[in-house]
Amino acid sequence: MKLYRLRLGWLFGRRLAMVEHLGRRTGHLHQVVLEVVELDPATGALTVASGFGPKADWYRNLRAHPATDVVIGIRRIAVRAEPVPTETGAEIMRGYARRHPRTARRLAGFLGYELDGTDDDFAEFGRTLPFLRLIPDGRKSITRPA
Repeated sequence: MKLYRLRLGWLFGRRLAMVEHLGRRTGHLHQVVLEVVELDPATGALTVASGFGPKADWYRNLRAHPATDVVIGIRRIAVRAEPVPTETGAEIMRGYARRHPRTARRLAGFLGYELDGTDDDFAEFGRTLPFLRLIPDGRKSITRPA
């Protein structure tokens, strides 16, 4: 996050994004850097996954307060977080594994899954992960300017 604060987020390209989220109980601003699992070039929507499931604080915070900001590269974008249906998550993970096979295998192994490397196995893994789509909504930044 220090690199994002120093305006060096561009070093990560579009692979990582800093997501700001309000605490669901405190309302305090928090930040987390997440891997962008999928980027829709037509809409600018980013898809992220919670590798630690639906109990991850950032995930729960975004479910409670979906309007937030994301910084990708040096751009700050106001977004709205929307949950991704399970079957769509399966397809997202299948595509991610095709683009990044080693990283997908390492992620699964880190989370305790042993995969055979087939598309169907990655899709099944994707069904276990909660995904959020961060959709640009045209608002002004709710946190602060970039």
